[in-house]
Amino acid sequence: MSNITTFGGANLPSVQSLSGALRSIQSEVALGGTVILKMDKTGHWVFGADQTEVEEGSLWAANPFSFVHGYIAWGNGEVLAEKLVPVSEPLPELDPAPAGATRGWEMQVGMMLVCTNGEDKDMQARFTATSVGGKRAVQALAVAIADQVDKDQNKPVPLLELKTEHYQHKTYGRIFTPIFEITDWVSMDTNTVAEPEEAVPKTAADPEAADGTRRRRRVA
Repeated sequence: MSNITTFGGANLPSVQSLSGALRSIQSEVALGGTVILKMDKTGHWVFGADQTEVEEGSLWAANPFSFVHGYIAWGNGEVLAEKLVPVSEPLPELDPAPAGATRGWEMQVGMMLVCTNGEDKDMQARFTATSVGGKRAVQALAVAIADQVDKDQNKPVPLLELKTEHYQHKTYGRIFTPIFEITDWVSMDTNTVAEPEEAVPKTAADPEAADGTRRRRRVA
């Protein structure tokens, strides 16, 4: 008996396109190991299920090809549905929001980053935002990258320090918003940067240290 299997049908993709399609699985599966990066309500950058603080002095590279936009629906602290597409594509069409969505569909933007130095070097992270401040920060970074590409296509990757700013809300008090501070531009194939300088220890003269707000960094 022959062990050759015949696949019928005229709509199969070409063999030439098969390699690329199969290799795309690698990147899709790799996303399963990506951590979620966010800024918490106290203004600290954290990642992962344990909410580990980002190391002070770490630099993060934003993938200029990873920017996405779309919508998300939340219900009781969990994601009920999410529709994201690359920014090169139109916003996805929406069906009615899932049952239980507390605020219906919310506009969302995001991108992928990788840590380039320190304890978390090579860790990949996903950052998305629905807040006004978060969306503005991502949009400002996207525009900065576009301007850089117009000037120098050989260095389209921004190296970022993750920072915060805040404003006072009449109802909710101090509101923190993210800042992606660009420190340098590098090429797509750059894989190493200088290690950060040793952090200066906080003292009682530092208000953040005095009131105990700043937490010790936890290891994920």
